[in-house]
Amino acid sequence: MAVGKTLGSRLPIIQAPMAGSQDSRLALAVCAAGGVGSIPAAMLSSDALAAELECMQTAAGPWNVNFFCHQAPPADVAVEQRWRESLAPYYAEFELDAGKAPSGAGRQPFSRELLDILADCPPPLVSFHFGLPAADLLAQVKTLGCKVLASATTVAEARWLEQNGADLIIAQGLEAGGHRGMFLSDDISTQVGIFALLPQVVAAVSVPVIAAGGIADPAGVRAATALGASAVQVGTAYLLCPEAITSAVHRAALQAPGAEHTALTNLFSGRPARGIVNRLMREQGPMSELAPAFPQAGNALAPLRKAAEAAQSGDFSPLWAGQHIPDKVRSAAELTRWLGH
Repeated sequence: MAVGKTLGSRLPIIQAPMAGSQDSRLALAVCAAGGVGSIPAAMLSSDALAAELECMQTAAGPWNVNFFCHQAPPADVAVEQRWRESLAPYYAEFELDAGKAPSGAGRQPFSRELLDILADCPPPLVSFHFGLPAADLLAQVKTLGCKVLASATTVAEARWLEQNGADLIIAQGLEAGGHRGMFLSDDISTQVGIFALLPQVVAAVSVPVIAAGGIADPAGVRAATALGASAVQVGTAYLLCPEAITSAVHRAALQAPGAEHTALTNLFSGRPARGIVNRLMREQGPMSELAPAFPQAGNALAPLRKAAEAAQSGDFSPLWAGQHIPDKVRSAAELTRWLGH
């Protein structure tokens, strides 16, 4: 339980940052219950991030802000064209104009502009996905007094993160919902389950290790701590909390009989991420060589997702979920206390 003691949280529970499915309301509720609440920043505008940071100033305990560290790829017109051509039958089905699909990255990597916003309301914790930012930016984050967390999906990534300045490492098992944090390799055969990964990472590094992936009940928390985790990070279980802003389509999918069928897919963003298997994943992949590089794959899907969700369908939505979905809906406070008891 060293992380809780070190950071001031009563419980060794960190609520995973879940872009598009939560905001400060969920994070504040987790903090009030004794855990560490998190804010996902990768899809927030500068103004929205500043507003969320301001809200978190009332947190009852330590809190975390998460950023992505990807390198935005150059636009490739030919790749984008092939991707949209593969989706043409769906556009025809919904009578949509593919030319009206949005453009732009959609997800922003950590930058000096975001650092400046962070400096106005620095959090106790800052976490990074897909590696770490440039050394000068990371040094300035630490100058703000923030402890740095980062996700590792392999032992090699954990060692790299420690050597390059991470204060705590999140060991992300293959069971985890949402995007894989892999950054040293794109070979998904390197990805293993949390209870295979965790003890190896604990043995390989000297900084505290947080376990993530498929942990959604007290037994999982106890198993992770027995294997050396100082805390656990839980995501999927919080998606069903009333404080989350999870969409109605996503909530329904999480509670449907097919929720146990998840797979890694690159269709929705261009990077492997675990979600509930839906029509698009069955018919196009789930892993497709046609999908543009992260984060550009999602643009062409946006109109399809909007049209399908208007009809209460998740056929074209990223239904992120891990491999352990609780069978009971709890409030954020109740869930946090239950996990940490």
